[in-house]
Amino acid sequence: MADKTSFTPDEWARVVASPMVASMAITAADPSGLWGLLKEAMSGGWALLEVKQGSQQNALVKAVADDITTPETRNAARDRMQAQFKGAQLGELKGRAIEELRAVSALVDTKAPEDAVGFKGWLNEVARKAAEAGTEGGFLGFGGVYVSDAERATLAEIATALGSSGAVPPATPSS
Repeated sequence: MADKTSFTPDEWARVVASPMVASMAITAADPSGLWGLLKEAMSGGWALLEVKQGSQQNALVKAVADDITTPETRNAARDRMQAQFKGAQLGELKGRAIEELRAVSALVDTKAPEDAVGFKGWLNEVARKAAEAGTEGGFLGFGGVYVSDAERATLAEIATALGSSGAVPPATPSS
């Protein structure tokens, strides 16, 4: 069972930041205005809160959710993300995020093989929830779709980067 001690401090910062990176990839794929942006960005935090309150069985997911509450870990994850995405234009963010998820996938495969499949499945779920968080298109929240074509394509890219099969939701219209 993997936890913080299975990784170097820099590696752990990457693992802890990965749910936010997954959300960022979705947001960068199809920015959806201020309200949609906030909903998508917050989805990573909600996913961590759900783990803390729920019955998540994956030890690595639990360790990430527990340790992100410490200022040291939060600061390390924030610093890691700032370094990774500093100076990136909107068009570059998604590509950088996908590459970071690919690197985290390889890292988890190496350092936490017993937890890797479950952890990567959880990251796919975080990305899916980010994609479903905001409505794309439409006007003032009416019309549009919950998951745009660009977001569905990005979900597929994330699943490929993680070496897993994430379920890509259909483009269902919003009310």
